[in-house]
Amino acid sequence: MKAIIIEDEPIASRRLENLINEVSSDIDVIEILPSVESALKWFKTNTLPDLVFLDIQLNDGYGFDILDTIEDHPPIIFTTAYNEYAIRGFKYNGLDYLLKPIDKKELQRALDKFRLSPYPKNETINPKLQDFKNLFQKQYKQRFMVKVGNHFSTFNVNDIAFFKSENGTICLNTFDGKDYPVEYTIDQLEDILNPIDFFRINRKYMVSLSSVKEIHNYFNSRLLLKLNPSQEDEVIVSRERCTDFKAWLDM
Repeated sequence: MKAIIIEDEPIASRRLENLINEVSSDIDVIEILPSVESALKWFKTNTLPDLVFLDIQLNDGYGFDILDTIEDHPPIIFTTAYNEYAIRGFKYNGLDYLLKPIDKKELQRALDKFRLSPYPKNETINPKLQDFKNLFQKQYKQRFMVKVGNHFSTFNVNDIAFFKSENGTICLNTFDGKDYPVEYTIDQLEDILNPIDFFRINRKYMVSLSSVKEIHNYFNSRLLLKLNPSQEDEVIVSRERCTDFKAWLDM
């Protein structure tokens, strides 16, 4: 069986190819394509493969842009750097998905599913695929307007180190050490902020990637973070979130 990989990160594509070779002797990776543009050109001049490993977010667009041009696309195994909490409800789309960094056992399970399950026709997938597309093409919040004294100021998300809940109030904390109350709950922030840039580590903190200065092992299988700007209280990644947090750091 012939497969292609559509992935814009050379290290990730080579690693995936090596894993495929390790777990499956009957699948031959015949092409690795680094972009939407190169994939569209390839599909115009080549016979459809038996299987496609498709990165959802590419440098020049979305993997869905490729699928939209193929009238009857082959089975798709999505690959994504999104955390599992963001996509666990969408596993019914495509054949399966693999979360980066790709685990060999997960790859094996996806390939077993490919071999054992009859793949539905394209017209069955399209309605659900649109929901999947909407998730990854979602427009996340870019700015917050907060009250500063008697006036209002706007802060770009790039200027925000973390959000902190204290005494029933959620505060936006900037990299220059200032904090301002915002009218959002932590649950709401988790929905409106890009999960690539922000991660909720516990009930109290939602941190930006740029604010994480140091990571230390902590008792009871938790992690202790040193943030920028530093905090007097201990900033702990809860035990149930540690696995997703490590995956988020390794995107």
